[in-house]
Amino acid sequence: MADFNIQELIDQVVEKLTGNKNTVAQFKKDPMGTVKKILGNIDLDNDVLEKIVEAVKGKINLDELTKNAGGILGKLKGLFGK
Repeated sequence: MADFNIQELIDQVVEKLTGNKNTVAQFKKDPMGTVKKILGNIDLDNDVLEKIVEAVKGKINLDELTKNAGGILGKLKGLFGK
């Protein structure tokens, strides 16, 4: 296995998933297979792939929470003026 920057691979997967509902749906059904497909012919151990999958899941959930929190905070801000 070559020496890869796992964070770069995670960012690459998240970037491919962002805004692509079909790919996100596929990721939810088959996370490992979707990550392999996005990354192409990179020789990674299953342990590394699992870490990437978990990190991507966490990143996606964090992004969704951030968006939702921003919407809620914006509404509350509107209720109380500036």
